[in-house]
Amino acid sequence: MFSDVHLGSDLNDHGKAARRSGRIDRDLVKFLEHYRTQPLGEASDRWRIVIAGDFIDFIGMSVDPTGPLATALTDEERAHGLGNAADHAREKLRRVAARHADIFEALARFVAGGHALTIVHGNHDVEFHWDAVQTDFRALLAAHAGLDDASEVEAFAARIDFNPWFFYWEHIAYIEHGHQYDPFCATDNLMAPLSPLDPRRVARGFCDVLLRYVVRPTNGLREHGHETKDAFDYIAFGMHLGLRGMVKLGVRFFEAVVELFRLRRAYFTDAARALRAEHERRVALLAQATRIGMDRIRALAALQTPPVTHSIRGILASVLLDRLALALGCTLLMVVTAIVMGLHSGHFLIPSVIILTAWAIGHRYLVKSRQLDPAEQMAERAGHLARLLPAAFVVMGHTHAPVEKPVADGTAKYINLGSWAEEEPEAGDADDIAYHAPRTHLVIHIRDGHPVAELREWDAHGPRKYVS
Repeated sequence: MFSDVHLGSDLNDHGKAARRSGRIDRDLVKFLEHYRTQPLGEASDRWRIVIAGDFIDFIGMSVDPTGPLATALTDEERAHGLGNAADHAREKLRRVAARHADIFEALARFVAGGHALTIVHGNHDVEFHWDAVQTDFRALLAAHAGLDDASEVEAFAARIDFNPWFFYWEHIAYIEHGHQYDPFCATDNLMAPLSPLDPRRVARGFCDVLLRYVVRPTNGLREHGHETKDAFDYIAFGMHLGLRGMVKLGVRFFEAVVELFRLRRAYFTDAARALRAEHERRVALLAQATRIGMDRIRALAALQTPPVTHSIRGILASVLLDRLALALGCTLLMVVTAIVMGLHSGHFLIPSVIILTAWAIGHRYLVKSRQLDPAEQMAERAGHLARLLPAAFVVMGHTHAPVEKPVADGTAKYINLGSWAEEEPEAGDADDIAYHAPRTHLVIHIRDGHPVAELREWDAHGPRKYVS
């Protein structure tokens, strides 16, 4: 199993995107070919690949339509590219399949060889919610496999399944993407992730809005690395763009913040309540189909983190406006204090020290409370998951960083799958800017009746044990 491939991430008709590495695609094709022909383990009649989310980067690409669509474009979609209605997502999928035909062909050969493919939805490919998108994906692979007999196509399609929440292999592995423990990427109503503003579209979250409004249209602004950035870093970046570029960036940022508040207001509407009811209905069906039971399903859901767009404070903190408001408030208080007491008065010194101290304490608190990296929270949740649904391995993706860590008092292991998303370095990029994907994946075998897992990385000679 593997995750976070982000196919299509460099499809951008509205700006200059960092180009996806050709090496990573070639390695992924070799990886798929390798396991297609490998001997099967004990009591196995086929391999099953589980892709734990973000295989297709539906929200990361900004592309224009190539023909008429049933769902008319909004003003925002005309400005930023196709949205996430079913027909928009189908168009995006066709663009991705054409851009990465070699990967689709390798996957098709894998499934045609009698093996199975499971796709768990991530925050970048929630659009797999649409049945039409799932059908198109199966059809694209069947076409690459060269199948034309109806019964063969049907059997082929039956070996490809989609899981909107998790994949559970009893006592062996619990697998999900992990974005539901990240407030910046969590999805409302995971089983019915539709927009209360327009149920023909998938609901947008914080990451989707920032990518569409700010990151993709701004040359030089990358999707990753923001967890180490502060307000001063973004101000410096804006100044590097020049006056015109900085003004445009400021406008995009303002529009994004307005959209985030619009999403928050929609959360309290009757349409949102109806979607929550539909989500609960589908959760009940999932509990019945998996035989897990509603009590445990509800306990799983209770571990998830609400999206940051649910609160005003969360929105302000997510875009650093809380720190800006604190600085402006303290500055205004200093000015008022100076006017009332006199700048050169001895009485001004003590209040100014108090105000500056309050600013320093408040700023430090806001910095510590804004955590963009959910890695620790995901590992902590993994222990609870292993107890709720007994599994030797709790597996996630999302962070792009491979991890192996014992959880649940050592009775289970949390494994993060890393990523297969890599950009071509641009001229002048420092080594720490150009991201190199770890190319990691997990292999589980049953030996003497017990599950054995190994986290591996792919190199020029094939798979080898991953060493952190």
